[in-house]
Amino acid sequence: MRMLVNPLFVRMAAVFVLTATAFVMGLVVVRVLRRRLVEESAIGDDLGPENSDASYPYTAVIQQLKQQKCALENEQQAQRRRAKTSEQISAALIANLPCGVLFVGTNGLVKQANAAAKRILGFASPLGMSVAEVFRAAEANPGAETAAGSVAELFKSALQSKAPVAPFETSYETPNGDERALDVTLVPMSVAAGEMVGVAAVISDKSETADFQQERERYSEASAEMALELRTSLATIREWAGQMGAATPEQRQSLAGDISAEAERLERVVGGFLAESREDQALGARA
Repeated sequence: MRMLVNPLFVRMAAVFVLTATAFVMGLVVVRVLRRRLVEESAIGDDLGPENSDASYPYTAVIQQLKQQKCALENEQQAQRRRAKTSEQISAALIANLPCGVLFVGTNGLVKQANAAAKRILGFASPLGMSVAEVFRAAEANPGAETAAGSVAELFKSALQSKAPVAPFETSYETPNGDERALDVTLVPMSVAAGEMVGVAAVISDKSETADFQQERERYSEASAEMALELRTSLATIREWAGQMGAATPEQRQSLAGDISAEAERLERVVGGFLAESREDQALGARA
């Protein structure tokens, strides 16, 4: 009886009971799990290969979706490559146009300018400059469809109205003081959603066209004079050469001297024409 009331004995007995209970419960759980595993294995064996075939449609759908995703990614990459190539072609085309192209953003600042625009306007790089700074006091010449006003105001009007401005002429002075007559066309630019992104200005230098026309006319006149000189000298030399057949020795000697003098004169004329042409080419290259 003393052992039953001994606290140490009671504790040991309680620990033993708890341990035995946990052991029994563990055995029960292990048996239940083992039974379930055996049943699941038996069910899998009973289903056979025909059950595995039932999952084939799902596998095929997943494979098809993966292929479609891969094809979509390839198409997107191809579209990006085409867009990049198109942008490069557009940039190269604008850069090599003989006329000037100036793009002004909605804030009135120049964002892009091709080489022709820089040369016509006389700026090494007008990027970041305002239209008022580029064209300064330039005024549009009044025409049938365009009223007189500053070029900067016409740019502002195109940005606000989002409508093309009729082509106009203006007298422009470069920063170096060169006077030029320009033809300007303003075209508002907007994206597909209709949002305004700026104005493109197409600029052509009429003074260059006039100078080229004058130079062409001068060369045409000089070429005509040279052709006349050649024709006259050749006819004279041919006539003197024909006379040498029936001439006396003294006459032949005189005709030979005349032919030589005419050939030297013709050589000087041709040489002067070629020298003038080379000089004009050198001046044009320096300009």
